[in-house]
Amino acid sequence: MSETIRTQVLIVGGGPGGYVAAIRCGQLGLDTVLVEADRLGGTCLIRGCIPSKAMIHAATEYEGMVSAADSPRFGISLSARPQLDMKATVAWKETIVNRLNNGVDALLRRAKVRVIKGWGRFSDAKTCQVKTQEGDLTVCSDHVILATGSMPVQLPSLPLGGRIISSAEALTLDEVPKRLVVVGAGYIGLELGIAFAKFGSKVTVVESTNRILPLYDSKLVEPVQRWLQEHGVTLHLKSKALGEADGGLAVETEDGAKTVLPADKILVTVGRRPLTDGWGLDEMAVAMDGHFVKVDDRCATSSKNVWAIGDLVGEPMLAHKASAQGEMVAEIIAGKRRRFDPVAIPAVCFTEPEIVSVGVGPDAPNTVTSTFPFAANGRALSMGAGDDGGFTRVVADAETHRILGVQAVGTHISELSTAFTTAIEMGATAEDIVGIIHAHPTLGEAFHEANLKLLGHAIHA
Repeated sequence: MSETIRTQVLIVGGGPGGYVAAIRCGQLGLDTVLVEADRLGGTCLIRGCIPSKAMIHAATEYEGMVSAADSPRFGISLSARPQLDMKATVAWKETIVNRLNNGVDALLRRAKVRVIKGWGRFSDAKTCQVKTQEGDLTVCSDHVILATGSMPVQLPSLPLGGRIISSAEALTLDEVPKRLVVVGAGYIGLELGIAFAKFGSKVTVVESTNRILPLYDSKLVEPVQRWLQEHGVTLHLKSKALGEADGGLAVETEDGAKTVLPADKILVTVGRRPLTDGWGLDEMAVAMDGHFVKVDDRCATSSKNVWAIGDLVGEPMLAHKASAQGEMVAEIIAGKRRRFDPVAIPAVCFTEPEIVSVGVGPDAPNTVTSTFPFAANGRALSMGAGDDGGFTRVVADAETHRILGVQAVGTHISELSTAFTTAIEMGATAEDIVGIIHAHPTLGEAFHEANLKLLGHAIHA
C-alpha cells in the first residue's frame, strides 16, 4: 500500500516557476511538497537558458581566438589557430548547470520544502499519485500549483532521432557538425545557429515566414541579419522543410523549387508548447484557453485552490515571468493580496548582437521615439562593438514623455534590460532619466542620450 502525504501546498514542476514558488512557500511557513521527475531547475537551467548561454559564451571566446589567428585585432595575434575540444566545452557547460542545480536543491532544503523525485499524475484536483524509484506515493494537498512548463514543438515531417535534433541535443553534441541546418528562425534557432557558426559550422537557416526573429521589429533585427550575412550563414526565407533526405534536409523554396540542403545535423526549433500531457490535467476540471490553462490575474484556475503559472498559462513563455508568478501565488496562499499585472516584461535574444525589448514598440499610437547609436558611445567603441549597427531606442508618450517602451540591440545589451524595465515600471519620464547622472564610460549612457534626444537636446548626437 502506497504512503500518503498530506500537505498545505503541492507544487508539480521544479523549474523556475515551481522551485521559486516552493522556496517562497517555505519562507512563509507553509508546509510544501515539490514533485519533479527530472533534475531541479527545469528546462531553463538544465537544457535551455543557462547551458545555451554558456555555450554561446564559449563560442564567442573561440571565435575571438580564431580571428586573432587569421587577422590580428587590437594588436593581438596568435601564431596558430586554437583547438576546440567540444567534449570538454560541453563538460564545462555541465559544471555550470550542476552548480546551479545543487544551489536550487540547497535553497529548497533551507526553506524546508520536501522534494519528491518522480512523475506525478493527478486523480483529482487535490490528489496526486507519484511514481518514484522507491515506490508509489499519494500526495493530498489543500493547494496545488501547476508548474509543468513546456516542451519543444515537433514537426511530423522531422521526428527527432539520428541527425534530427532539438535544442536539448544540440547542447550535448560531442563534436561540431560541419554542416548544420536550423529549421526555424526564432530566438532559439538563431541563438544556437550563431553559436555553432562561431564554432565553425557551416550554418543554413530555413524559415517559413518572410523574416527572421518575427517577435522583434525590423530595425532591431537588421544588425543580426548583417552579422549572419557577414559570417556566411545562409537564410532560406519563405521556405518549407519537407523532411529528411539523403545527405540532408529536403526543402521547398519560395519559388516552389525543391532542393536538398546538405546537413550533418538538422536542428528543429519551431517553438514550444505547454506541457499538458501525461500528468492528469483532464482529471482536474480546470478550464482551458486554447492549449494553455486558463487563469485569472492571480493565476487561479477555475478549480478552487488550484493555481497555474509559467509556460503552462500562456505567453510570454519566459523563465522570469514564471518565477514572478510563482512568488506571487505563494504569497496569495499565505494570505497576502497580490495580482499579476506587470507593466512590462523584458524579452532578450542572445544573438550577435544581443536584442532587448521591453514595453511597447515604435508603432504604438500617440508616442514619440528617439534612437541613439552605439557608434557614438565611448564604451561600445572601446569594446570594439560600435560598428555593428547597434542602438538604444526610447518610446514615450507624446504628451507626458512617460517612457512606455525601450528597445536596444548591441553587445552585452542584455545587461541593461533591468534598467529599461525599472524605468517603465516606475513610471519614469524622459526628464527623469535625463536628470540621473549616468556613469561614464558605460553602455547605459546610450539610454541617457536617447532620452536627451527625445527632449531635443542630445549632447553626443
